[in-house]
Amino acid sequence: MWAPVVFEHVTCMREGLTMTALRSVVVMLALIAATSSAIAGSAKVVLQLTDGTLDKHSLVLAVAENLLAHYGDEIELEIVAFGPGLPMLFADADNAARVDGLAARGVRFAACRNTHKKLTKVLGKEPLLSRSAREVEAGAARIIELVNEGYVLLRP
Repeated sequence: MWAPVVFEHVTCMREGLTMTALRSVVVMLALIAATSSAIAGSAKVVLQLTDGTLDKHSLVLAVAENLLAHYGDEIELEIVAFGPGLPMLFADADNAARVDGLAARGVRFAACRNTHKKLTKVLGKEPLLSRSAREVEAGAARIIELVNEGYVLLRP
């Protein structure tokens, strides 16, 4: 016969379940809830930069600063620059100090090698990248890798 049993705010139907098994279920549910809240408090974000305007560069950096202010140490953040957005990661860029400051706070910067090679040909010399940037083979491919790892893609 089925009879409802209430144990620590968990209601179930008892048929063959011992109180020990019921306690185990309650403990598992509590652990799942605690893990879910810890995960909900953190974030993994990739910011895409493919626009060459200084205003867009400033906006992407401001979004990164706002995310750091909101999440603190509970965020993994990477900015991927390719195409017209790559010059933000040049060593002599207008926002170079902001890039270095964000890198010091844990933000990662990925520079597209394909774009870097193309700009080297166009400019006739290799533009020096920020010391805070690391080259990746392809910016778009890097974003796909990060999304597959659970990152949320934002394109401010």
